[in-house]
Amino acid sequence: MTRQQRRQQLIRRSMIVLCIAFLCIIGLIFLCKKLFFSQTGQDAVQETGQIDWTGAPEIDVELLDGNEYSRPGIALEQVNSIVIHYTANPGSSAMANRDYFEGLKDAHTTKASSHFIVGLDGEVVQCIPTTEIAYASNNRNADTISIECCHPDDTGAFNTATYQSMVQLTAWLCNRFGLTGQDVIRHYDVTGKICPKYFVEHEDAWEQFKTDVQQQIEALAS
Repeated sequence: MTRQQRRQQLIRRSMIVLCIAFLCIIGLIFLCKKLFFSQTGQDAVQETGQIDWTGAPEIDVELLDGNEYSRPGIALEQVNSIVIHYTANPGSSAMANRDYFEGLKDAHTTKASSHFIVGLDGEVVQCIPTTEIAYASNNRNADTISIECCHPDDTGAFNTATYQSMVQLTAWLCNRFGLTGQDVIRHYDVTGKICPKYFVEHEDAWEQFKTDVQQQIEALAS
């Protein structure tokens, strides 16, 4: 074997070793991410076991998979407010909106999510544990819990079933985190976005919602 042949053989071996090392590094990164998000899910289960569910609506826990577009797994610093949103997607269901958030991990089109979604039949779907941030309320993501609410038409008005679950869920969260009806805000109050539309365009309806929430909080405390 000539010197040139030995050199080429050495280069080939070096390339093989580098490829194996690269694949090992990729595998370790994947494993670490899987373990991290698995632990996040375990934390959510443990949290669920410690919660007093008295006064809460029935909640269908359908947590999003860990991903950087809708569930980054970043710890929530504290809870200072509950933020009310509307889906801006008339007639869509809670699960359809939840699945949209889930699909962002593949679509990579935007970053968005919500802790809870209240549906047209009053059903409540949980997407993010209350120990983690959701991509919902811009610069208030770190200290708020978000609730997306479905609506039947372009007015943004909520039907009776949705409204009742909104009041019940919001009051229960306020009671759990030591908040009052005055700590309930709209997405509009954070960014000026017309969200939730009906509560922005009808201030009296918004004030009534907060009053209903406060009455429910007081009922839970009694």
